[in-house]
Amino acid sequence: MKNTFAILLLVITLFYGCKDENAKRIVPKSSGGSLNDITVVVDNLLWENNIGEVIRDTLAAPVEGLSVDEAQFRLRQMPPSVFTGFATKNRTVLKIEKGKPAGTLFLTNKFAKPQTVVVISGNTNAEIINQVTSNSAKIVDAFRKEELKEKQRRITKSLFNDKDIQKQLGLSLRFPTAYRIAKNEDGFFWLRRDIKTGTVDIMLYEAPLSSIRKGDSTVVDIVRLRDSVGEIHIEGPLEGSYMATEKAFTPFISETILDNKPAFETKGLWDVKNAFMSGPFINYAIEDKVNNRMVIVEGYVFAPSVAKRDYIFELEAIIKSITIK
Repeated sequence: MKNTFAILLLVITLFYGCKDENAKRIVPKSSGGSLNDITVVVDNLLWENNIGEVIRDTLAAPVEGLSVDEAQFRLRQMPPSVFTGFATKNRTVLKIEKGKPAGTLFLTNKFAKPQTVVVISGNTNAEIINQVTSNSAKIVDAFRKEELKEKQRRITKSLFNDKDIQKQLGLSLRFPTAYRIAKNEDGFFWLRRDIKTGTVDIMLYEAPLSSIRKGDSTVVDIVRLRDSVGEIHIEGPLEGSYMATEKAFTPFISETILDNKPAFETKGLWDVKNAFMSGPFINYAIEDKVNNRMVIVEGYVFAPSVAKRDYIFELEAIIKSITIK
C-alpha cells in the first residue's frame, strides 16, 4: 500500500511539475540588431501590391522635424516560408496573415525576449489594409516603445554620473559617458557629445510655470523661451550670433507625459544667423507643479550632410529617462 501511494505521489508531482515547466517556457534572447529595423513577414506578391504600399506609408513615414526626409523605421521584408529559426528572434516583427478573420494582435516576447510582434490578418486585401490604417498609430507606438526601451538599455552600460544635475536642478537624466558637461552656469546645463561631423547636444534648465501658456500661444511661448536661452548660453561663431529657432519652419508640437507629468513635445529646426549652421531639435517642457516650475530638456544635433534620425532618436531616449524629484 505504501509503495502504491509513493508511486501515485510521484506521478502527481511529475504531472504538475511539467505543467509548471510549460508555464515558464524558456524564451531565447532576441537578436541585438540595429535599432529601428522592423522585419515585415508578408508574401512577396502582397508586399509588391497595395498592402505593401500602405505598410511602407505607415512604418517608413518621414520623421517629424527633420529638414530632409528620413524614414522612422527601416523595413526588411521576408516571405512567411523563411520566417523560421534565427529570423524569428528579431526584436520587432510585423506579420501579415491573409485568409484569416480580420484583426490586429499585439504580442510581447512571442518568439524571443525582448520582442514586440504585431500580427495583422484579414480575408481580403481590403480587410488587411483597413486593419493597418485604423491601427497605424498603435502599431507605430508599439514599435517605438520597444526600440526606445532597447536604446535606454544600451545607454545604461556606461552611465555618466549626473550628481551635479541632481543637486542643482533636482532631476536625474540617464545619458552615456560619451557626453560631457560643457557648461554648468546659473542652473543651466549644456551637455555635448562629439561626433565625426559635429556634435549632439542637450540643454537642461527650469523656467516659471507661467512662462508657457496652454492653448494657441503654447508654441509661441516655447520658441520665445528657447530663443532667449539660446541668446544667453549658446553663442554662434560670429560676434552677436546665437542659436535660435528657424522661423521658416513651423515646429511640430504635441502633448505627452514624462515622468508621470504633463509635458509639451516640440520638434523643429534651429539655426545660427549668418553662420550657415542649422539642424533639428526636440524640446520637452515638463510641468512640475510640485516644485512650481517648468523643466525644460532639449536635445539638438549639428551634423552637416549626414542623416540625423538616429541622433534625434538617441536624444529622445535620453530625455525620456528623466526623473524629477
